[in-house]
Amino acid sequence: MRTFCKPWVLAAILIAALASVLTPHAAAQNDGAIRGQIMDVAGKPWADITVQAVNEQGIKQETKTDKDGNYAIRNLRSGVYVIHVLLPSQSQPYQEKVQVQGGNEAKKDFNFKELAAKQGAEYQEVMKKNEEAKKGLEALKARVLAGDALVAQERQVKADLAKAPVDQRDALKQKLADLSNQAVAEFREAQKTLGEKDPNAALVFFKLGEAYDAAGRNEEAAEAYRQAIALKPEVPGYYNNLGNVLARAGKIDEAKAAYMKSAELDPANAATAWRNFGISLYNANRLGDAVEPLQKSAELDPKNPQTWYLLGASLVYKMTTKKVGDREEVQFAPGTIEAYQKAVELDPNGPWGQQAKQGLEQLELMKPGIDTKVNVRKKKS
Repeated sequence: MRTFCKPWVLAAILIAALASVLTPHAAAQNDGAIRGQIMDVAGKPWADITVQAVNEQGIKQETKTDKDGNYAIRNLRSGVYVIHVLLPSQSQPYQEKVQVQGGNEAKKDFNFKELAAKQGAEYQEVMKKNEEAKKGLEALKARVLAGDALVAQERQVKADLAKAPVDQRDALKQKLADLSNQAVAEFREAQKTLGEKDPNAALVFFKLGEAYDAAGRNEEAAEAYRQAIALKPEVPGYYNNLGNVLARAGKIDEAKAAYMKSAELDPANAATAWRNFGISLYNANRLGDAVEPLQKSAELDPKNPQTWYLLGASLVYKMTTKKVGDREEVQFAPGTIEAYQKAVELDPNGPWGQQAKQGLEQLELMKPGIDTKVNVRKKKS
């Protein structure tokens, strides 16, 4: 027998069904925020200070204060967060708890001048050390910036020297030496601002190496780069620059080891490391030695026209001649013409393509070889 629902029962069922469809599901809200300002022990905005918010599950979000000491951490769920303020020269952060409500913004300022006044002598001594560390960091930055500016001038003078008339070269050489000494002095002063086990020490040694490097002071540059590597052996750029100066100094095996380490630490830029090795050897007129690293660079990055041009030019150095009858025929090293052609293909209107075209034209002129037959005029009777 068929049965039918009464109208009011049917209405109730429909209302319940609609309610289940239309009622929104509750979702976790991640739109809370914490913002505030950090002031140093002198009551001034404290820039570049790391601030972390750690929730009850130990999940951490991090930011830094801006030039006005302000910070903001967003996209937070409701809950209690521990705010960590990482102070210079302190192994443990300063901590305070903050309650965050979804959709709302919690405010948490840190005035270390006031905090120091409320604490005992021991805490104030810690704050004093932090202030000294802050001043030391500012002095370090100033010295490094000044040294960098002088190194930039060195590089410009070095470029000018390469194309200067003979009568201007002595003056430019002296200017280069003076700028190098000034840059070295700035970085030496920067080293005096470093604290014990300062994480910036490796960078300052690297910068010192650049000051020597730009002036062609290879031995001093190599030593500074080695000091940087000893402090931070995981930085590929340090090995790359060390390789540059060792190659210029003719220490090919040591240079190769440095470039290989750079490539190992940074596989994505291994082609650049090998190309730099080849360029250093090429510029030192060691064209035969430049072939191998340039070939490796071309294998890793076959789209770089500079690599192909330099490879072609280096392979020209390896050409030989063969006596055929009365002529010395030129025997080009395998890949010479192909390298030049590849440079032209990749950079048809650019400097590497144009130089490669000239190289191909010169090779074409060499193809007939050299006539070694001696012509002797017959004496008239």
